[in-house]
Amino acid sequence: MKLREQAYEKFTEHLLKREIRPGQFVTQRELVAITGMPLGAIRELIPRLEVDGLIVTVPQRGMQVAHVDLTLVRNAFQFRLFLEREAMAVFVETADDAEIARLRRNHEEVLEASERGVDEELVARAQAVDWDLHDTIIDALGNQIISSAYRVNSIKMRLIRQEATALSDMLLRPVMEDHLGIVRAMEARDVEAATRLLAQHITNARNRAMGL
Repeated sequence: MKLREQAYEKFTEHLLKREIRPGQFVTQRELVAITGMPLGAIRELIPRLEVDGLIVTVPQRGMQVAHVDLTLVRNAFQFRLFLEREAMAVFVETADDAEIARLRRNHEEVLEASERGVDEELVARAQAVDWDLHDTIIDALGNQIISSAYRVNSIKMRLIRQEATALSDMLLRPVMEDHLGIVRAMEARDVEAATRLLAQHITNARNRAMGL
């Protein structure tokens, strides 16, 4: 892996751990200290971060990490909805039964575990199951351009979740049950129902993030 790619992974890792915070101003030297990567790699990294919208250059102030605001929420969710809705239509028609069964099993196991109580470990597990369903739908397209763009947007989605929509003990069961409804539509190979339920699921998450 090239140093620039390592630096990108280090940056996003620290960003999602909130060791680099949305809206924070940073210098190249500070990014070197935070990521542990050499200055040359950081200099190569910055243009990619700017293209991905994770850093913006503010005149006379320097580099600012993207901050979570209503514009980011609207844009990130709209992008996600457009991609996932189209990907879902393809997935329902082409996914093999074993893959759909795996998705069902993952969600049912989380729901069964939640009946014994919800703790931080189960919430983290549920969040991973949540992301896996959406990533699986996108990656099944076999289109690296789409998958890469989706992954960048996913970083922004996770920043939004940290601010407003992180999966919690109160949301765990409703979200898992929403997903199971989508999985049942997949099993029935019902494209219309699957895309409609997915769109509603994403819209609900957007509304929570916007405080609606």
